[in-house]
Amino acid sequence: MSEIIPAAMTITPLTTADHSATITYLAAARKAHGQTAVARHLGISARHLRRWETGEQNAPAHVAAELQRLLNFGPLPGKGSDFRFIDLFAGIGGIRLAFEAIGGECVFTSEWDSYAQRTYVENFQGGHPLHGDITQISADEIPDHDVLIGGFPCQPFSIAGVSKKNALGRAHGFADETQGTLFFDVARIIARKRPRAFMLENVKNLQSHDKGRTFDVIQRTLRDLGYQIFVKVIDGAHFVPQHRERIIIVGFRESVIFDWETLDIPAKGQHKLREILHQKSGEPVLDWDESKYYDHAKRKALDKYTLTDNLWTYLQNYKKKHQAAGNGFGFGMVTPDSVTRTLSARYYKDGSEILLSQGSKKNPRRLTPRECARLMGFPDSLRIPVSDTRAYKQFGNSVVVPVMTAVARAMQPIILESIRQEKQPLPRAA
Repeated sequence: MSEIIPAAMTITPLTTADHSATITYLAAARKAHGQTAVARHLGISARHLRRWETGEQNAPAHVAAELQRLLNFGPLPGKGSDFRFIDLFAGIGGIRLAFEAIGGECVFTSEWDSYAQRTYVENFQGGHPLHGDITQISADEIPDHDVLIGGFPCQPFSIAGVSKKNALGRAHGFADETQGTLFFDVARIIARKRPRAFMLENVKNLQSHDKGRTFDVIQRTLRDLGYQIFVKVIDGAHFVPQHRERIIIVGFRESVIFDWETLDIPAKGQHKLREILHQKSGEPVLDWDESKYYDHAKRKALDKYTLTDNLWTYLQNYKKKHQAAGNGFGFGMVTPDSVTRTLSARYYKDGSEILLSQGSKKNPRRLTPRECARLMGFPDSLRIPVSDTRAYKQFGNSVVVPVMTAVARAMQPIILESIRQEKQPLPRAA
């Protein structure tokens, strides 16, 4: 591969998800590195790359950010990002990818899990340090930003015995009801930094937790902080071959017209598991994967992902026992034409929720970590520096990247209009 293009190169950095700009980046990357190397970096075939270049297919939104990293673009003199955002409870950066794809610059990151930190740092180089436990970080230490994003964990809310003295230095309505939960940290940062917008993600069941009281507190807190909020549950099956319903909470500081109907959500049923599986016809060689997941000589996933006889027998007997008792517990068998159950953080244990059939004469297998990354909508350029166990946990706790990108795109014009309005000069006095 030839040398990385320097940041001073006279190509305007991409700041939107516009396809024509992506084509310009593709041309620059191909000139610098060659078609084969660019295709390998993006985890696609050279033929697929040509379809993007000719306009036969539009490149996914994340390709823009991937090409920016490949070309090593920094902001040109006088030209910065469209907006600044912070990434809380960042995991491995799935939401960050979406907001970078629409022109955002991440200026602060917090993630407490050391293994997720390792994956995050491996994939997002430079810019700012990665912070740990957000509960230990004062809001004053966080840089100003336009957008706050985060997939905050939801612990039970406990009202009893909460002190009114809190990190804000004064009593706030949300302090009594949310302190001791990680949502409190989201709220205190919003209260102090007043971002233009935020996007929060959580499990669908957040709405029904504690008979709806938890979600009521969350909504009321955000509204009391002066934000207009919009809520929607979106199934990842619109974008990837996986049923994964997640609740999205979008908020804006100013009164805005926001319509969930503006989201570009494809119909379900268009995506099948075969799209993300290792191909029998061969896979691109990913230098960062080496041969951890796929045997390129035999053109198949490594044998270690096939269930042992003992584990397969146990799972079959476990399913029969619960079926006899009238329960639905058991494994989920899938084929290349399936849409899977939700990938969970416990997938490393036995893979039971998504077992890929290998025919009647062979035990089924787990998905490999690379296939799990694809199932969550991550590009093949995502590096997986951790063990399989840790990787399965990380993907099971992550977001479906194309869902996040669709939400980011819907928010983008409102964010940019807010910035534009603020930059307009005040009218002269008569």
